[in-house]
Amino acid sequence: MNDSHYCPHTPEEIHQMLSTIGVASVEDLFAPIPAELRAKTFNIPAGMSEFETYGRMQAIAGDNKQGMTNFIGGGFYDHIIPAVVDHLSGRSEFYTAYTPYQPECSQGTLQALFEYQTAICRLTGLDVSNASLYDGGTACAEAAMMALRVTGRNKIVVDGCVSPFSRQVLKTYLFNLDVEVIEIAPLDGLLNRAELAALLNDSVAAVLVQNPNFFGSIEDFTALADQVHGAGALLIGSVYPISLGMLKSPGEMGIDIAVGDGQSLGNPLSFGGPSFGFIAAKKTFIRNMPGRIVGETVDKNGTRGYVLTLQAREQHIKRHKATSNICSNQGLCALRGLIFLSSVGKAGLADLARLNRDKAEYAKAQLTTIPGVTVLKSAVTFNEFTIFLPKNAADVVAGLLEKGIAAGVPLGQYYVGSENCLVVTVTEKRTKKEIDSFVKELEVALCN
Repeated sequence: MNDSHYCPHTPEEIHQMLSTIGVASVEDLFAPIPAELRAKTFNIPAGMSEFETYGRMQAIAGDNKQGMTNFIGGGFYDHIIPAVVDHLSGRSEFYTAYTPYQPECSQGTLQALFEYQTAICRLTGLDVSNASLYDGGTACAEAAMMALRVTGRNKIVVDGCVSPFSRQVLKTYLFNLDVEVIEIAPLDGLLNRAELAALLNDSVAAVLVQNPNFFGSIEDFTALADQVHGAGALLIGSVYPISLGMLKSPGEMGIDIAVGDGQSLGNPLSFGGPSFGFIAAKKTFIRNMPGRIVGETVDKNGTRGYVLTLQAREQHIKRHKATSNICSNQGLCALRGLIFLSSVGKAGLADLARLNRDKAEYAKAQLTTIPGVTVLKSAVTFNEFTIFLPKNAADVVAGLLEKGIAAGVPLGQYYVGSENCLVVTVTEKRTKKEIDSFVKELEVALCN
């Protein structure tokens, strides 16, 4: 027998299986698929042993480019992950745990999620948090849904400086609802406050802003919060958690609901996921918060324990009764976020934030020495900033990839007229040598 053409089933067995499901032939089985979309051949290779498969995978992995220096951000960041994060989150008690519906056998998971909620509250300066969401985009959408329920209004005003990915998720969530999403075009990389003031009325449920925004600019929204509250609306703030080591917290600004993506808190990039979304709010809004909320209590003997609270189990399993259709959460990724925050501590997070800011400032200064390159200076920045190039940014980025440098996020695909704009991100992982090499290669690319 030729192993390369071995089939585990005889023609008679295949015929019997097709007859059982009421199909005359394999061709009929695939008939609903348009011919132009069908594979011409599956070209499935012969089976391999575990050892052979491992060797083949190593060979394929060896074709990948190594040593890419990353200056890309835009919501996903290349941060150092302490070894303790992998070690603890990989323990079987956490790694294999799923639903904490039964508190009598889920105390470890419930306590970890309660501690996570506490960490998010301290990070954002707000009163309550849930036990995580899917990602930053869904967190923005869930916050908007909260505001709609709280206010009974039907308009969401969104700053155009909010991540385009989050804005798209928000529009998708609200597409089939009687809700109007109004976007305000950025003004020099900042919120156009005059246009916002003209839009505020008694039909606006919430205003969504981001800090630092997609251009990297930092704004203080304290006065804006008062203005939004004066119109009877809520202010939702999307934040980059690492930046909160040095920036004013959402709670200090008067923001009602804070959201964000937790990838930068101990989760690897992993081709865009998985990550987790976080949400925190003022206590007034806790009963409109989506997903699971873990509470601390005592049993009949006075022993401390943890349970899911404020929501019935139907909140998570019956669509028609749910405040939100977020049911399962990213518990393991959220746990990694908790371990990360616990390992770096309050002072460590502040040091980490300063290191990010300082390295970005160095890169910003070096890049402005290149003829034709300028930096957007409408506001201070954290570890991301926008530069203007004398050439199309997407073309420049493509060229630098060949040099092993991922130069940043070209803005042309997200903002009309920004084809020469590039958002550059510098984290604590980038060395002076890497930054200098980037500057050198960019100058060469712009001269060619």
